[in-house]
Amino acid sequence: MYPRKSMHLLAALLAFAAGSAESRTVIQNKGSDTLVNVAQAWAEKYQTVNPDVAVAVSGGGSGTGIAAMINGTVDIANASRKMKDKEKKLARKHGHNPVEHIVGYDALAVYLHPDNPASTLTIKQLADIYGRKGKARKWSDLGVKVPGCKSDKIVVVSRQNNSGTYAYFRKAVLGKDKYRSGTLDMHGSKDVVDLVEKTPCAIGYSGLAYATEHTQMACISKDGNTCVSPSVATAGDGSYPIARPLMMYTNGEPKGAIKAYMDWIMSDEGQCIILHKGYAPVRPVQCD
Repeated sequence: MYPRKSMHLLAALLAFAAGSAESRTVIQNKGSDTLVNVAQAWAEKYQTVNPDVAVAVSGGGSGTGIAAMINGTVDIANASRKMKDKEKKLARKHGHNPVEHIVGYDALAVYLHPDNPASTLTIKQLADIYGRKGKARKWSDLGVKVPGCKSDKIVVVSRQNNSGTYAYFRKAVLGKDKYRSGTLDMHGSKDVVDLVEKTPCAIGYSGLAYATEHTQMACISKDGNTCVSPSVATAGDGSYPIARPLMMYTNGEPKGAIKAYMDWIMSDEGQCIILHKGYAPVRPVQCD
């Protein structure tokens, strides 16, 4: 048994902790798997900027975040694709007004096994690999022989269809075509890169920030001439053919704690965090 004095002290401490928790503002932030790592880094750093505000971050894909915005169950939805007009209309029907904020830029990289000699690919070749109408089902169809890929079959790694990365890649690469059947659809961005790293026959697409030294990223050519490698610089200036904005959606123009948090994300400190995570900031910044 605890002494009575100790019990009173413990009860006082618990009451103080409960009161402190109740006084904190919690911002719910959900969505894009591409943005989840930087969103978590922002949330952790912001604890030191404003201890009275906690940011609860979860992933699940852009579609998950957008659905939460439509239903009014999230304060900020992260997305690596723009909301569709029908999604905005549905949100307004539910009494919510999504407002878009571009918080950075990403080069959607095409990942290959390090032994794959296909270091340069065109948009047309990617469409041939990923598209339903495409004709490249084996690496030899592209004039490539991949060491360790005995079957010669291209293992096509994609994302699940609630992913903004999935939607953006389809729009930028396939146009009006649909994805071919038989793709391996990964739940997360990291899962794509991990599978490609272990599979000589594989090709996959994912955010630039998920690059590892055990994979290679293809240099992409839009017209079959000069190719551009994915990087922070080529994402920021738009020269990489599959560069895209990264967005956060709020319900209306942000106010109060949400506005303060969004303003901080757009500050030099917040933008240096997204840069250190491997994405391009929205403007030039000087970082330590």
